[in-house]
Amino acid sequence: MSEQGHPPTDEVRPPRVLVTKIGLDGHDRGSRLVARFLRDAGMEVIYTGPWQSIGAVSAAAAQEDVDVVGISSLAGDHLIVPKLMDALRQAGLGHVRVVVGGIIPEGEVAALLAAGVSKVVHPGATRAEIVELVSSLAADARLADAGPAAMAAAGASPAGAAAAPAVQP
Repeated sequence: MSEQGHPPTDEVRPPRVLVTKIGLDGHDRGSRLVARFLRDAGMEVIYTGPWQSIGAVSAAAAQEDVDVVGISSLAGDHLIVPKLMDALRQAGLGHVRVVVGGIIPEGEVAALLAAGVSKVVHPGATRAEIVELVSSLAADARLADAGPAAMAAAGASPAGAAAAPAVQP
């Protein structure tokens, strides 16, 4: 067991991903497609649908023991993602990787990455790119959850992919 009581990282289980929309953005076609891509790739996907609160997403991430949270934003609700990052850290979920996808102005990407978001994905990303990204982030999250010794053994940094550039078409 890890320090947080989770199964060891060498246990074979598919990545667990929470796909959600926070705030008042109700445009959920893209998030439903991404959820299906990930499910079809063999991941366990928890889909909440639109209009979720920060507290509800943080609680669901903890309850479902997810590796990755995917946030879809088409109407500016990505601006509250830094509050979600704080809530995840306060809940002891700092190892969970967060990816934001949708219509994110280039000028706002740096603030999301600085808040701890692992990646920002723009429209035009392929199914393969999304699946590969989320698989990689899930592996990073599991290493981070296993603790510093496991990360050092794997050659990973504690910040994971937090400073990586946005995925663009």
